[in-house]
Amino acid sequence: MRGAADPGSRWRWWRGLRARLAMSIALILVAALGTAFVATYRGTGSEVRAQIDDDLREEAVALEERIPWTNVRPERIARRATRFVQERTSFGATPRLYMVRIRGGGTVSNLPELNPDEGDLAVDRSVAGPRRESDEARALRAARLGYSTVTIGDEPLRLYFTPVVRGGRQVAEIGVGEFAAAVGRAQSGVARTFLIAGTVTLVAAILLGFAFATRLSRPLRRMASTAAEVTAGDLSQRIGSTGARDEVRVLADAFDRMLDRLEDAFARQRRFVADASHELRTPLTVIRGQLEVLARQPTVTTEDVAHVDEVVRTEVLRMERLVEDLLLLARADEGELVRAAPLELAPFVTELFDALTLTADRRFELGPVPAGTLVADEDRIAQVVRNLARNAIEHTGPGGLVRLTARPVGRGRVEIAIEDDGPGIPEDQRDRIFDRFHRTDSARARREGGAGLGLAIARAIVEAHGGRISAGASPEGGARVAFVLPGFRAVAAHRHRARSSS
Repeated sequence: MRGAADPGSRWRWWRGLRARLAMSIALILVAALGTAFVATYRGTGSEVRAQIDDDLREEAVALEERIPWTNVRPERIARRATRFVQERTSFGATPRLYMVRIRGGGTVSNLPELNPDEGDLAVDRSVAGPRRESDEARALRAARLGYSTVTIGDEPLRLYFTPVVRGGRQVAEIGVGEFAAAVGRAQSGVARTFLIAGTVTLVAAILLGFAFATRLSRPLRRMASTAAEVTAGDLSQRIGSTGARDEVRVLADAFDRMLDRLEDAFARQRRFVADASHELRTPLTVIRGQLEVLARQPTVTTEDVAHVDEVVRTEVLRMERLVEDLLLLARADEGELVRAAPLELAPFVTELFDALTLTADRRFELGPVPAGTLVADEDRIAQVVRNLARNAIEHTGPGGLVRLTARPVGRGRVEIAIEDDGPGIPEDQRDRIFDRFHRTDSARARREGGAGLGLAIARAIVEAHGGRISAGASPEGGARVAFVLPGFRAVAAHRHRARSSS
């Protein structure tokens, strides 16, 4: 039964992966919108200012063309400029300020404060009005040629002045001004648009980001839930991710494969412990039974003691072999099983064969052996060959065939095989025979003292060398168990001749 969920966890959802992904997307979007806003805001202001400057320059050119400059005396220019200004209303009613600064003749403008006093040039007072000189007026009179900005009533006024040259001399300066409020209005419009659109987009991005993060993290949540179930002891749980084969799917599949291997490892561990316990219990049961029988006898003879001693010694030796095999497999699991060194393959195989011929009444054959050097642990490889040969001897009768062969396979690899003419190995058992405590003939193996670890030890040694071992059918109709080792370097020499013993 699962434990109750933490009541506060529902309030801490924002600390989860989905919330962090959604907020990350929102922050990225805010940064992108902010950058776009700054660029658009400034670009809009620059574009509107450029448009105002273009309009002012065109208006100044048009004003210069509309005022006759044939008589360049200041008073004549002032009267003509005044007539032109009369056609425009006072500045404020119209968005533009017009100014004509006459060399030696004062200023004519639709801003009354800039027009001449009574003592100045004759100017129509209906247009000029009374003079009200101020700092702003002085700034307008002193504005430079070209573009400039003057503050009028806390609002920037954009000015453009162009000179009027007649007869090789400058007779006047025409100026046109316009408040730059359009720039502020345009930028305010941009700001409002970005504020509204950005808020809607941000909210939509957070919602969509949370939905996307929920979908993206679903396999991860299943993975966390599965990991919790595995931690609780249920190794049968799997994620079973479906959909597009993206990084999350690859991770989920890898997690499932890891669980497959983990479940298999735990199952093999349980079988290993159970089999080891059973194998150790059998000789202990025999020893205890023999001692109990001996203890119940009223009179104990020397023959009874000798018999019990022989049985006990046999079972103790069996337990010693089992413990040694288990320790060897434990060392293999820890990667401390082999110590490789160069050895001459042909003499090594020949000596092994000669020793095998003395172990049983079988027809032993040695196939051709390639000359060369093999980098391997001599004692461990000899142990593999002896285990395979012992297995072949156990499954053949007197006079049966046991053949040892060696041949190069591929570049830098050599195959060593044991073949026999016994009953062979069923095809469905060929992969399982290398499992610990596995027997194809359980009754006979126990009767002959085998614990089912010989082939498991052989596989552990071969794999510790970086090789592989497999079982198949022999050309003689029996079994063929072969292992391939790397680190072989052949030499240019004749192969050793095949040998046999009968």
